[in-house]
Parts: sequence; C-alpha cells; structure tokens
Amino acid sequence: MSLTPTKDDKFSFGLWTIGYNGADPFGGPTRPALDVVHVVDKLAEIGAYGLTFHDDDLFAFGSTDAERQTQIDRLKGALDDTGLIVPMATTNLFSAPVFKDGGLTSNDRDVRRYALRKLLRNLDLAAELGAKTYVAWGGREGAEYDSAKDIRVALERYKEAFNFLGQYVLDKGYDIRFAIEPKPNEPRGDILLPTVGHALAFINELDHPELVGLNPEVGHEQMAGLNFQAGIAQALWHGKLYHIDLNGQRGIKYDQDLVFGHGDLHNAFALVDLLENGGPNGGPAYDGPRHFDYKPSRTEDETGVWDSAKANIQTYLLLKERAKAFRNDPEVQEALEAAKVNELAVPTLNEGETVADLVADRSAFEDFDTDAYYGGKGFGFVRLQQLATEHLLGAR
Repeated sequence: MSLTPTKDDKFSFGLWTIGYNGADPFGGPTRPALDVVHVVDKLAEIGAYGLTFHDDDLFAFGSTDAERQTQIDRLKGALDDTGLIVPMATTNLFSAPVFKDGGLTSNDRDVRRYALRKLLRNLDLAAELGAKTYVAWGGREGAEYDSAKDIRVALERYKEAFNFLGQYVLDKGYDIRFAIEPKPNEPRGDILLPTVGHALAFINELDHPELVGLNPEVGHEQMAGLNFQAGIAQALWHGKLYHIDLNGQRGIKYDQDLVFGHGDLHNAFALVDLLENGGPNGGPAYDGPRHFDYKPSRTEDETGVWDSAKANIQTYLLLKERAKAFRNDPEVQEALEAAKVNELAVPTLNEGETVADLVADRSAFEDFDTDAYYGGKGFGFVRLQQLATEHLLGAR
C-alpha cells in the first residue's frame, strides 16, 4: 500500500487553510504568515496538484493595482515552476467591515453593488488562471435577529446576483461553474442556504441552474447534525457535486476544521467509498478535486502545518485503500446480498406496470406475509457495519 499521492489523486488545498496563522476569537496568531510562493513549493513537495484561494488570501484587502499584480505574478511564477494548478477560486465577502451584514444580501444596496464588483474582478482572475469552479460561501449572508432581515427578499437578491454572474460567465465565454457552499451558522447566527437541501432548492430557481452546483463541506453539514455522506449522495443524484471540501468535525458545535478523518471516521470511510467506488452499485462517483478545507491547529508550528497537510492526504489514501478492500471482500458481498442492499436498485414497479396492474397483484398486498417481519429474518445491517468497521481498523 502506497501513501504517496500523485497528481491524478487531485488533492488540493486552500491558501487560507495552509496559511491559517492560529488566530481565533479568543486569541491572536500563534504562527507567522506564510508566503504564497513558499506555500506552492511545499504543496508540490507533499504531492498536491492544486492551490485554491480567496482574493484577499493572495493580496490584502484594499491593495493597490500594483500590489495586486505583484502577487498575481508571483503566484503564476510559482505555479509554472511546480506544475500546480488553480482548480477553484472564490471571493472573500465576509472579512472586511464593509461586509458585516453580508455582501450579496446586505440590507445596504451600495454594499451589494460593491460586492458584485469585487466578485467580478476576482472571477476574471480565476478565468485567467484556468480555474474551472468558483465557490460561493455566504458566511455573512444571514442574520442574528428575525426582524433584521426579510429572508424572502434576501433570497431574491441572492438569486439576482447568481443570475447576473451566470450571464457574465456566459457572455465572457468562461469555462467556469459556480458551487454554493452551505453552512448553517458561524459567523452569522443563521446563514442563508444552510444545508445541501436548501442550496439545491435555491438552484432550481435560477435562470441558469446548469451553471450552479454545490461545494459541500464535511463540518458544515455535521454542524447541523446531518450525515455528510448522505448529503453528498443526494448532490451526486442531482448531478450537482461540482466541488467538495474535506475536513473533520466532532459533533454539533463550532466549525472545527480538523484534519480529514479526525472526526467522524466511520462517515469519512463511507464518504471515500462513495467518492471512489460509487457505493454498492459501482463508480467512481466523483472525478473532481479532493479539496482539503481545514485549519492546522493553533498549537502547531510550521512543521506541524505541513505534517497536518500530509495527514489529510495520508488519511484519504488509507481510507481509499480500506474501502477498496471492503468492496472486494467476498464476505462483504454476501452480507450486502443478505441485507438486500443491491435489491434497492431494482425498480419497485415492473416495466410498464399500471395502477390497475399493481392493484390486481394479490402478492403485493392481500397475500403478502407481513407477520414474517415480526420475529422473522432480519436485514443484517449490524453485521454489515461491523465488517466495515473491521476493514476500517485494518483487521481484515
């Protein structure tokens, strides 16, 4: 088994993740800032294939045009030297004081217009650098007080913005799709489009829904007590998994951004199995970047930063190997058959069956033995989960 990644694994990291300096609401930085060229060099060294960024990660908010261009040129040089790419980019509409009530859904119309201009500028840069996905995380698009925000109107402004951006991409001929990143809360008390389901419903209302999909994040769905693997499965079912953020989360609390797998390991195993193997009915299910949106612990020095980056990659590769062994295990195949997991893929209705046909089928109701499900043969789900656990622990 090899834990050495290749470019084909498509592991990518956000500049804001590796560059996290340890600051939190209760304490200042614990590490010095990292230069973007150094970050690109180190990511290439550990086997990543891509770097992602917000505009304000690359050049400080309020930078002059010259300062901005200097950083862009330095990034381009580092990418050329290492072969790394920029598969995704995004815009920071949440850090600067001007966005304290959001960007695209701020109550202040002037702020909304400024946010759109800021976004367009970085969207042009993303296209210039070859990014194929543009993530939209609305961290400040929300409220703490019910009376402070008309949610229906806020969603209308959100829709207006995505329609405008979609048309802009079409007019420019950019090969870019947008990916909404849901999150229920933090930093706002309640954030708009808080879950995968909310975002999917919103996308259906857009002028160009084909241009907009999802960028779900492990911790964001789990903060709401939801099953991340199940959410990803639904996003795939809709054909809307345009990007994914991998990290670790331990229960319903603040957004921890732990190393991938350093939270709900069982769910991480099921997720990798889905992404790589397509679950019980085959795959692969997803061919996009495996993007790590985590934060190196504020307890670490720079050595710890790169150790944590490698830990994300190694954990994913370990889970990938374990998932493959799980799927190839004859006893697992037998347990899947006994649990009727594969039978779920068989349509409930026969081809061309009508309502009258179903009503006439006595075996479907009148002669169906419901008593057999009381005290009779079970489905064996616990055995199946134990087999997954044994593979996860390397015991099989």
